[in-house]
Amino acid sequence: MQQPKHIGIVGLGLIGGSIGLALKELKCFKSIVGYDISPLHSSLAVSLGLVDECVELEDIFNRTDVIFLAVPVEGIIEVLQQIKCLKPETTIIDLGGTKQKILDSVPLHLRKNFIAAHPMSGTEFYGPKAALRDLFKDKIVILSDLQDSGAYQVQVARDIFLGIGMKIIKMSAQEHDKHIALISHMPHVISYALANAVLKQEDPQMILALVGGGFLSMSRLSKSSPKMWRDIFKQNKDNVLDSLASFENELTLARKLIEQEDWDGLESFMAHANKLQDFL
Repeated sequence: MQQPKHIGIVGLGLIGGSIGLALKELKCFKSIVGYDISPLHSSLAVSLGLVDECVELEDIFNRTDVIFLAVPVEGIIEVLQQIKCLKPETTIIDLGGTKQKILDSVPLHLRKNFIAAHPMSGTEFYGPKAALRDLFKDKIVILSDLQDSGAYQVQVARDIFLGIGMKIIKMSAQEHDKHIALISHMPHVISYALANAVLKQEDPQMILALVGGGFLSMSRLSKSSPKMWRDIFKQNKDNVLDSLASFENELTLARKLIEQEDWDGLESFMAHANKLQDFL
């Protein structure tokens, strides 16, 4: 099997920049080039060593053997529509946080080239300066609907993800979007809501002067990119709403137990929640 030599990365923020750094560590590619719609991000990516150089988007399509799409999920769909012609052996790997809508949008002539991937790693920061060399090490990457991808492209993606230290899990796009809505998308909504609840108080600065570890842990995700998460919530709307309904039911139960001064019931409610740690 011919080994890919030239890598292209579309989107040079936390995920795209970290991919660039991780691939450079492998020292097995002749070039790693990037593209970002922001000239500032492009300049920073080069100066920080995330990519060797920044080129035009068309050059990414024409010059590279593997193309990583690391832009917000709506942007991934837009980029895919711009690819009119591609070498048969080129591998396109999307790194978005949703899968079904993206897979549904892949043009038929690109489907064999396409790998739907979601690395389960990240931070609350974004932009090129947020990139980390070891962001993906020992983390999980979910690959979806590989039966429709080319065997060569599957092998390329597998080799790359294993090479940068990731563990591979395969699942359908439908399963992915349902499960990730509960463990990733819903917590972000809750964190944004918690932050807004505090900011709407009469004296938020006084409250924030008193915060401890619990609030900091729960509000950390509210620093995440609003643009990126808007697109994720849009694409996974139904699953996010189902997850929020489940959470609201539990919140309503806690409120009811407190209102009724059912302290034993509340203790049991919390003790049951403690069992989650047995699985983590």
